[in-house]
Amino acid sequence: MVIDKKGLAILGSTGSIGQQTLDIVRAFPNNFQVIALAANNNIYSLENQIKEFKPKFISFNNDAENKHLLEPYGYFNSTMENMVTDPDVDIVIAATNSCSSLIPIIEAIKAKKDIALANKESIVMAGNLISKLSKENNINIFPLDSEPNAIWQCIKGEDLGVYKLILTASGGAVRNQKISDLSRLTPKQVLNHPNWEMGSKITIDSSTLINKALEVAESHWLFNIEWEKIEILMHPQSIIHSMVEFNDGSIKAQMSHPDMRLPIQYALLQEKRQINPNLKRLDLKKINQLNFEQLDKNKYPCFELSLETLKLGHTWPAVLCGIDETAVELFLKNKIQFNQILTLIEKALSIHRPKQNPDIQQILDSFNWAKKEGYQLAKEL
Repeated sequence: MVIDKKGLAILGSTGSIGQQTLDIVRAFPNNFQVIALAANNNIYSLENQIKEFKPKFISFNNDAENKHLLEPYGYFNSTMENMVTDPDVDIVIAATNSCSSLIPIIEAIKAKKDIALANKESIVMAGNLISKLSKENNINIFPLDSEPNAIWQCIKGEDLGVYKLILTASGGAVRNQKISDLSRLTPKQVLNHPNWEMGSKITIDSSTLINKALEVAESHWLFNIEWEKIEILMHPQSIIHSMVEFNDGSIKAQMSHPDMRLPIQYALLQEKRQINPNLKRLDLKKINQLNFEQLDKNKYPCFELSLETLKLGHTWPAVLCGIDETAVELFLKNKIQFNQILTLIEKALSIHRPKQNPDIQQILDSFNWAKKEGYQLAKEL
C-alpha cells in the first residue's frame, strides 16, 4: 500500500515541541516529509536538522550568531508566511514561543492548511478571528498540548451531549511548597517540573497555572464550549490528562505516560493509532493511586486572574500574554521574585485601555505594548 506523505512545516523546530515533533517524523518516515523548518537563534540544532531532513525551506533569526554555518547549504532565509503557504505543505506545526507564529497561522489557514497547534498564545489572543477563518476555509486545528489533545480524544465519536470538560493540572514544581515559601523560590527550583520535560517558559507558566488558564481558553475556542463548562482539577501524577463528563453522568478520561510525543503523534497521524516503540506504555499495575484535589486559589492566584482576563476578550488576552512573557523572563533572570509575577501582571492589566473587536495588528500591538511596559513596571516593584 502506498502512503501519501504529509508535508510538514515546523515553526519552532529547535524548541522542545519542535524536536519532539521530529522524533515522530523519525518514527514514521513513510508518513511525513519535512518541507520547512523555522527556528530562532539555535543555529547549531537547525544545521543538524537540515542535514538530516533536507527541507525545501528554512527560516531563522537574521541576527542569530553563527548563522554563517548555514551558508554552505545554499538556503535563502524564507519568511514563515511563505513557508506555510507552499503547495507541498499539508500540516503546519505551530510550536514557536510568544506570538511569532500568529500571522503565519492566519496565512496558513487562508491557504487551507491544517494546523497542529502548540502555540496556544495565538488562539488565545485571536480566538475569534482564527475560529472564523478555520470554518470559512474548512481546515482542522489539532491541539498538541496534552490536555486539550486529551479532550479531543475523549469527545471523538460522541454526540453533542457534553456536560463539562475537566482539564487536569499537576501544579508544577510549587505544588508541595508552602505559600509562605513561594517568594523565595529560585528559577532552578521552579524549572524542576516533577512530571514533564518542557521549555523554560511553559514550565514556569505551569507553576503559576497561567498555562492552565490559557488551556481553558484554548479549549473554549477549539471545542466551542462555554467557559463555565470547563473545570480544572489538580492531579499530581499527570496520568489522566483530561476528562469529559457527559449529560448522562458518564465520564471519559484519557490516560497515558506523561510524554508530549503521544499527543503530537495522535495529531500528526490524524487520529490513527499506531504503535511507536519509542513511547513508554502506561503500566497500570505500577500505579498505586491517582489523586484529585480542588485548586488552591491562594497558592495559584495567577490562575483566576488570568482566566477572568481571558474571558474579557478584545485585547485583554494579548496584554496578559505579553506581560506574562516579560514577567517570566525577568524571573528567570533573577530580576523579580516568583510571587512578583502576579504583581507585574496586575500592574499591567490595571493600566491597559482595551481595543474593542481588534484586528490582528491591534492584537499584536497590545501584546508588544504589554511586553515592553513590563520592563518599566518591574523597576517600580
